[in-house]
Amino acid sequence: MSALADLDRKLLRQLAELINDTGLSEIEVESGDFRLRLAKQITVQATVPVAHTPAAPLAAQSPAAPTAEPAEPAKPVIGPDHVGAVLSPMVGTVYLASEPNSPHFVKVGDTVEQGQTLLIVEAMKVMNPIQAPRAGKVTHIMVTNGIPVEFGELLMIIE
Repeated sequence: MSALADLDRKLLRQLAELINDTGLSEIEVESGDFRLRLAKQITVQATVPVAHTPAAPLAAQSPAAPTAEPAEPAKPVIGPDHVGAVLSPMVGTVYLASEPNSPHFVKVGDTVEQGQTLLIVEAMKVMNPIQAPRAGKVTHIMVTNGIPVEFGELLMIIE
């Protein structure tokens, strides 16, 4: 009979819990000629820096003739510093509904209560509900279903 078959399942569970509780990525136990190494699978997503290319200077042009339609007013900049921003608390995959054919938890224009589930972020096979940090109206949803998100990424705006 192998040493692994003799190993107490309770010990295996305790070691797995120790890895999860401490944030370790692996642990190794050795007793006599028996050695056991447990490792947690970690997914790392690298980002590639993008070089900024300055825009070419514009050639001098004559003033344009006025158009019949007025120009659109400038839209406010929406970013993670916005007062109503809902940010991802973790790296994972975002899901806007509980199941593929279910309706989305919320849509633009919905009024939500504090603590209401807005979406789910899956991380390491665990579905983590992301709840509304405050009551208000959903004005922007910045993500689409099934895309990867980073920690601190803007998910939606509640005003």
